[in-house]
Amino acid sequence: MAMWNPWRGCKKCSDGCLHCYIHKGDLKRNVDTSDIVKTKDFEKPIEKLQNGNYKMKSGIVYLCFSTDFFIEEADQWRKECWKMIKERQDCTFLFLTKRIDRFEKCIPNDWNDGYDNVIICCTIENQKNADYKLSIFSKLPIKHKCITAQPLLEKIDIEKYLDDIELVVVGGESDFNARPFNYDWALSIREQCIRKNVDFEFRQCGTYTIKDGKQYKIQTKDLTCVFGVVCSDFSNQKISFSDPNHALAIYEQLKKGSVDMETATVSYTHLTLPTIA
Repeated sequence: MAMWNPWRGCKKCSDGCLHCYIHKGDLKRNVDTSDIVKTKDFEKPIEKLQNGNYKMKSGIVYLCFSTDFFIEEADQWRKECWKMIKERQDCTFLFLTKRIDRFEKCIPNDWNDGYDNVIICCTIENQKNADYKLSIFSKLPIKHKCITAQPLLEKIDIEKYLDDIELVVVGGESDFNARPFNYDWALSIREQCIRKNVDFEFRQCGTYTIKDGKQYKIQTKDLTCVFGVVCSDFSNQKISFSDPNHALAIYEQLKKGSVDMETATVSYTHLTLPTIA
């Protein structure tokens, strides 16, 4: 796994951007987020060691996680990035975008029906943006498509857009002033994924999470483990709970120190809910 940020900086463009972690981090560092600039890592995927091997190892590369790969201000640099992506066929490049409506302006001339080593995640947060963006996304020639609904701000219906989607990721908003996240919204999307046989991943709760009519305030460090606990057996094969309430029960036992550690070790990671019941 590697990170590649060929440029940095971003501009808010949707309802989900209100408490963006990029802007919050830059504010602490007194950096102007709206200033989009190339980074020293621009050519990171093709940099080589003295022996001629690539410095960046094969595998998943998380691209532009401090910006948006389709942001307008990077149009002059993106063509070079596509060349590096095409060169590194041993890597799979994954990026999220809130600007899927710019797709046609941003792809290379030889894109055709997509690059095998590129995964594009379209981000949504409410029904309005889901209908607008996913109606576009569903028609685009992309080999590997995912949807990220984080921060999820309301209950949404995306089932009709799931036909060629490989994964849907859901999560709440993390911020002192975060908008509430209802756990039922995640369960609703999971049920939609089950009906379409699409993988579903529950990434995290929100700072203010509602479950069974009760609102919880959750510390940032606990967002990925409350209501979501993944257990591993001694062979390190992950077991994901088909019933999220089972995961919650395990978490409650953990807090009380009553989990049977002879049969399971516990990792505080996000909960992957299988879509095969």
